[in-house]
Amino acid sequence: MGSAQTTQTRVGIVGGGPAGLMLSHLLHLAGIDSVVVDNRSREQIEETPRAGILEHDSVRLLVETGVSDRVQRDGDEHEGITLAFDGGAHRIDFKHLVDASVQLYPQTDVFIDLAAARERDGGDVRYGVTDVTVFDVTSNRPGIGFRDAEGRAQEVRCDYLVGADGAHSMTRHTFPSELRRHYFKEYPFAWFGILCEAPPSAPELIYNHSERGFALISQRTPTLQRMYFQCDPHEDVAAWPEDRIWTELQARVGANGFTLKEGRITDKSVLPFRSFVQEPMHYGNLLLAGDAAHTVPPTGAKGLNLALTDVVVLAEILERALAGDPTAIEEYTPRALERVWKAQYFSFWMTSMLHQLPNADSFDARRQIGELTAVTSSVAGQTYLAECYTGWPDR
Repeated sequence: MGSAQTTQTRVGIVGGGPAGLMLSHLLHLAGIDSVVVDNRSREQIEETPRAGILEHDSVRLLVETGVSDRVQRDGDEHEGITLAFDGGAHRIDFKHLVDASVQLYPQTDVFIDLAAARERDGGDVRYGVTDVTVFDVTSNRPGIGFRDAEGRAQEVRCDYLVGADGAHSMTRHTFPSELRRHYFKEYPFAWFGILCEAPPSAPELIYNHSERGFALISQRTPTLQRMYFQCDPHEDVAAWPEDRIWTELQARVGANGFTLKEGRITDKSVLPFRSFVQEPMHYGNLLLAGDAAHTVPPTGAKGLNLALTDVVVLAEILERALAGDPTAIEEYTPRALERVWKAQYFSFWMTSMLHQLPNADSFDARRQIGELTAVTSSVAGQTYLAECYTGWPDR
């Protein structure tokens, strides 16, 4: 970048969300320095509301690596979920089935904890940068070019580059088109999501199937709740005043015996549904992690957990590569993708089982009820759901 100021480091990371910061933290614990850049300010990331269900291994990762124990103090442990359908409710007891639980802990708080940990440990994290590019990715010293928050040209040279820059990743487009393979599915529905000022309507999440469409009753805090209902991907948020939203939500869960506690709605948005995977997840000395390489529908609560698993694997591989074994990098794609595709299947299964499918006939509707009944009436079916939801024990 011309007269850019150059920083030398071992690992350059594009993306300062949870995946990028956790990778930087794990590398720090291994004595490996890194530089993280992100085009958002720290405040912007902190103020973006994001839901979060953490698998038990994700909770352990935050605590045991010294990020923070706040997830245990402020998070809400859930030992099961409820599947509501056909006029009734059926609890899937994670603790009894697989001796595991999940933690309700917003992704925003995961970021806050990680950002504080990197600041505490003297991490080099640069927010609010612009004009980010990556270059020389097949060389021994790939680089990141950008302008810092003050507009000054900067360059980071490193041994390995990591793209953790989210679903709209710039880094993944560095892969040659003839090399990258994209697997993509866009679903014919979306979630209409709200935040509301109300006490919880249930102690755990309710996954609600009804003739009017799917609804998810979740929580955020003791006084702020997150709820969703299935809608058209092109739904106009402005066409849904509070009264209409509550009428629709109450009708969907009321069909299965629930009544929601209502309150002032503070946020509403439409969340499209997509599944995406890019293979391979590495090219030259550039490796992808998290949403830069894959996204899943939110039904199975896998997105953030997959990102954290990616960087656990990646930190171990980078440590070996930097210690003199460059062939270790070749292990990353197959190891990461094994879990990614398991999560893709689970997320697709949960989504297709619970949502009202477009152009579905009476057979399709009754088949869904049969599938839900088969899962909830079988210990094996419940155990499979519980194992997938709480996280596969292979990290």
